[in-house]
Amino acid sequence: MSGPLRLLPGTGDTAQEHAARRRFPAGWPDNTTDGHAGHAGPHTPDSLPTLTPRRRRPSWAEDPFDELAERLADVCGAAVHPDEIAAVLESDGLTQEQITGRYGRRDLFEVAEELYERVPRRFPDPEPPPDPWRTSPWRCVLRGAVFGLPGLAYVLGAGLLASGTGAIAGLAASALVAWAWNQGLAHRAYVRLASGGRRAAARSLRVGAPVGALGAMAAGLLLSGPGTMAAFAAGQALYLAAGTVLLVLGRERDLLLALAPTVAGAASLLLWDPGPLAVTALLLVTVAAAVLLAAREIVRSGRTESTAGPGNGPPVAASLPYALFGLAAGSLTLMAASADGPAVVVLTLSMGVAEWLLYRYRSLGLAALRHSTTPRGFQLRAGRALLLCLAGYLAVLAAPTLIRGVSPGPLLALGAVLWTALLLQAFGTAWPPAAVCLAAAAGAALGPAAVRPLVCGCAAAALVLISYALLGRATAHR
Repeated sequence: MSGPLRLLPGTGDTAQEHAARRRFPAGWPDNTTDGHAGHAGPHTPDSLPTLTPRRRRPSWAEDPFDELAERLADVCGAAVHPDEIAAVLESDGLTQEQITGRYGRRDLFEVAEELYERVPRRFPDPEPPPDPWRTSPWRCVLRGAVFGLPGLAYVLGAGLLASGTGAIAGLAASALVAWAWNQGLAHRAYVRLASGGRRAAARSLRVGAPVGALGAMAAGLLLSGPGTMAAFAAGQALYLAAGTVLLVLGRERDLLLALAPTVAGAASLLLWDPGPLAVTALLLVTVAAAVLLAAREIVRSGRTESTAGPGNGPPVAASLPYALFGLAAGSLTLMAASADGPAVVVLTLSMGVAEWLLYRYRSLGLAALRHSTTPRGFQLRAGRALLLCLAGYLAVLAAPTLIRGVSPGPLLALGAVLWTALLLQAFGTAWPPAAVCLAAAAGAALGPAAVRPLVCGCAAAALVLISYALLGRATAHR
């Protein structure tokens, strides 16, 4: 025999003798000393031979079966049935000659059964998949700069803006129309980008961006009348339409390049007054560069291959709540600017941090799914992630306000409204945040200025509760 017998001295129907009969059935030679070494006849239970003590294996001797069990420890520990181990052994090319000659077993299934019994069960957790929501903070910072730097145009062109209620109303109306239209257009273009690629998104932007710009220019002209204010509103409308195109198609650097003349002009105000002619030229260069870069990107994207299926994309009504949210958010922002302009600058510049925290919450939601074993446990983890991200964003807003020595309450209330509304929209829940923000904008517009922080605070509390209820379900994070 080539395989050693792991038997202990003794008589009777012991476990070792059971193992011996299982390994060496009738007809196989055994190493017993019944006076007939090599006797091939079967033994009955009443006439079992007396087993001769075997010499202890030297420490330097190796058991091939031990080596096999160690090599396949991971496979055997994770198996739920011996047949899984047998399949692995067969795929490794284990032959019958090796089974009987090297390992001293009868067949493949006996080897698999013994390996299954010898190796304890252990089922390691699978490696976590890569986090799809991990994004670069620097990209979000860049987008935040792109969101905030256009405000320098108002600083640079302050000398060109006419005074008067009608002129300011025209500029505000143009901005509100542009914000509302571009929010809805961006949603539709993003959906087309995800379903049909850049070509499908460019097709939506090629039609929607000019229409929105014309509507915003018409609103400004209607309320301001012909003149400098209407021209400024037209440039604002063109820039916002072009900026929407470049942001949807991921060309933040191009938009930053277009803003360079305005940024340089605003910086020059710290040293000298460039004069109305130079200011007008710088603003026109910014608008023209943004429009040309957007047009070039639409043409480039239109030449790519489309992966869109049959149909014309989502219905227009699906983008309506996003447009209404843009209208409400713009109204709340303009009302806050009338009370504290620098606070709105802080709010605008913080949009990059807000976007990064949206990604961060999605990442924490996936981690909560992996570590939760009950629906209640997941809801608590998702709620903690919501409060953590919201508190981080409010801390970013509060720091500059406290440095300035003013009350942070109004800005924090408005920031909480906007961030939680954007969070719900990121999960495809559009109507609840749109309805709450519209109600808050209406209440703030109709009531006195003193109640606006209270209105925003109530809206923020409502949105936080809605977010906790909706995003505390595991199905929302699929």
